[in-house]
Amino acid sequence: MKHFSHDYIIVGQGLAGSCVAVQLLRKKRSFVVIDQPDDNRCTVVAAGMFNPVTGQNLIKTWMADFLFPYLHDFYPQAEGETGQKFFYSLPLYRPFASVHEQNEWVARSTDPVYQPIIEDISTRPGFPGVRDPFGGLTLKQCGYIRTTIFVHALRAKLVAQNCYKAETFDPSRLKLLEGGVSYGQIMARRVIFCEGAGVVSNPWFGKLPVRPLKGETISIKSEYDRQVIVNRGVYMVPAGETGTWRVGSTYNFKDRVPGNTAAGREELLEKLADLIDFDFEIFGEDWGFRPTVVDRKPILGNHPQYRQLVIFNGLGTKGVSLAPYFSDVLLQWLETETPLHKDVDVSRFKSYIEFPAN
Repeated sequence: MKHFSHDYIIVGQGLAGSCVAVQLLRKKRSFVVIDQPDDNRCTVVAAGMFNPVTGQNLIKTWMADFLFPYLHDFYPQAEGETGQKFFYSLPLYRPFASVHEQNEWVARSTDPVYQPIIEDISTRPGFPGVRDPFGGLTLKQCGYIRTTIFVHALRAKLVAQNCYKAETFDPSRLKLLEGGVSYGQIMARRVIFCEGAGVVSNPWFGKLPVRPLKGETISIKSEYDRQVIVNRGVYMVPAGETGTWRVGSTYNFKDRVPGNTAAGREELLEKLADLIDFDFEIFGEDWGFRPTVVDRKPILGNHPQYRQLVIFNGLGTKGVSLAPYFSDVLLQWLETETPLHKDVDVSRFKSYIEFPAN
């Protein structure tokens, strides 16, 4: 019987890989993360916002009653474990686009489903700094994490514990063994692929319908320093220093070229002009590719032939809220065989999975 030096290998340390690593640290499992930090463009571009409503019709986010209580525990605990501050709970203000939308939310305010997330409804304009002729909605259970600080703080902890390798993962070096895998000198029972949009280069899972969605953001500086997230057309999230904000994001499936664009910047500036009424200056830009799935659900589970190969991907634009809860779901499934729900099980895309020879 083979001796395995580790329980797991994690490939990728974006939001998905980072949350899996946190769960494994808490469970005191042996693992190693293999990651090339410069490739984490999704995490770099993420504003880190979490918000319990979604879409143009502002419906309650799928599984919000599970996701949001979980993340409100997960990230503060991770702050204590890493010694860094990166979690911020803030209200979110969304101006109404019309009297009709205003009336809809006044009606929803009596609905037990929405009451826990509504902080205030204003039917008159007047929120400081924001264009809101029809008033607006203030939501609870919102906020943001500074994703780069979270990932960097966790990486430092992993390096200190000798379970991090800063290198590009080479699939040709991964050998499938009976009951596990080897990668160079590392022998592990399972490998968990958390590659985000980089999954396209994965020999086993590369054909899954994970579509890279390019997003661009700008960073602005102003005298506006209200502690709130503003979201309508674009989001405006505090960026750390007083008066600095991250503004985003564009959504472009067609553009696969790395880097910011003039068109993306102009789109953001036009939408921002409709949202706010104060002066600002741009001091930064960023971009990244987010891993989206056609049904907007995460992808969890193992390869049907090689059970030691596991995937955790497809977090899309809501990685900050999805990654904590579903990293726990993933580990519960791996270690106790708790069945995965069909909505997130990779088996729903089994026809896309490849079977290359070992």
